[in-house]
Amino acid sequence: MYDPDKRKLLSILCHASVFFAALILFIGLPLGIFFLVEDPVVKATAKEVLNFHLNIWLYGVIIGPLCFILAVTIIGIPLAWLLGALFLLFHWITPIFAILKSLNQPDEPYRYPFIFRVL
Repeated sequence: MYDPDKRKLLSILCHASVFFAALILFIGLPLGIFFLVEDPVVKATAKEVLNFHLNIWLYGVIIGPLCFILAVTIIGIPLAWLLGALFLLFHWITPIFAILKSLNQPDEPYRYPFIFRVL
């Protein structure tokens, strides 16, 4: 049996790594937890968070130039603002939901919506 408090803490740290600005902590924290922890739920959570990070980078590479191209045209400025706002909401709100779910249901990992699972 695994310690539920330790499981909650490590899962929350994985999900909260999105809010760290330094690149080493951003990807290094869930990566380190994935390799150092034996708990299968925490490993699945770390893997899911790593997939989320990779998807955020991919979406940023796609949405950034798209917003720039849309903002160049007069008609596209509101659409560019909307697209950028949706991306930021997805990037910041889904980890908050994941943290809340990890607090309430520590025995199952949170699955992020709208991401490709490559790991």
